[in-house]
Amino acid sequence: MEIYDAVVIGAGQAGLSTSYHLKRRGISHVVLDADDAPGGAWQHRWDSLTMHDVHGIASLPDSAPPGTTDGRANTVVPAYFADYERTHDLPVVRPVRVDSVTDDGLLVVHAGDRTWRTRTLVNATGTWSHPFVPRYPGMDTFRGEQLHTVDFPGADRFRGRRVVVVGGGASAVQFLGELAPVTETLWVTRREPVWRTDEFNPDRGREAVALVEERVRRGLPPASVVSVTGLALREQEREAERLGAYERHPMFASVEPDGVRFADGSFEPADAILWATGFRPAVTHLAPLHLRSEHGGIQLDGTTAVADPRVQLVGYGPSASTIGANRAGRAAARGVATWLGQEGSRIASSA
Repeated sequence: MEIYDAVVIGAGQAGLSTSYHLKRRGISHVVLDADDAPGGAWQHRWDSLTMHDVHGIASLPDSAPPGTTDGRANTVVPAYFADYERTHDLPVVRPVRVDSVTDDGLLVVHAGDRTWRTRTLVNATGTWSHPFVPRYPGMDTFRGEQLHTVDFPGADRFRGRRVVVVGGGASAVQFLGELAPVTETLWVTRREPVWRTDEFNPDRGREAVALVEERVRRGLPPASVVSVTGLALREQEREAERLGAYERHPMFASVEPDGVRFADGSFEPADAILWATGFRPAVTHLAPLHLRSEHGGIQLDGTTAVADPRVQLVGYGPSASTIGANRAGRAAARGVATWLGQEGSRIASSA
């Protein structure tokens, strides 16, 4: 069986960036992607999300980003990724859904009855495949429809139906912006939303990323960047604001067949609940490597797992954005090269 210098799991922005930098360094590797086609999580996003909504994306290394502000993000970005894979002849194998990674001296990547053996690993699985929905009493009794961000079908589906939108992040704000002009909404969050009133400039962005980096450096579970940047309304959400969609209500205590019940006993009817409650890092396949710290997160030094420096994590914590993913891909390739050089030195010195 071939032994690779590196295996990259995931072919989103972080995985493709890593593969590009590994190839430039001449490091033998393969990229394993769970999807049937290029595009990472972008191919699964809702149809109403346009390139204008996401304000474009950061370019992949040695490439110009999609120049259009028109078109669906779930079409434009996957086409860009597919072209990038072809142009740079990146060694992507799909579909491969990784089950686990074990250690027998080398790292062994398991996917069904297939295995790959490697000296190092770069995990670039992001979060999209691990949506988080909190549990509340009575959820199973609700007669309406419950969906998570990953299932959002667009506002037209909810016309004439009262929708409770749960969550205090950017996705909830965007969903309310789409829903409020066509149907009745109710916004609930666990905490008061923090609205950004000043300009979000590059310095603010770096400060926000640094706060998230500090958490993973300490081994804490990563927080979202928006949790430290605050929220802001875009022009396309001003109509929803005029309609009162952003009047926040505290989190309900339970769910009933026809709505939600609050701690003070008040009741709000609902035909649908949209859980815009975020995601968790998709890292369960790494459990056999025992990378988690006592604080519950994977402690990183840059992109390198402190518990096992053969493992790099990208698209995790501060690199879970398109800009951060590019930088992390370069850092991960450097971390792989450093480990391989150290291993080579140890082998040579013991020979």
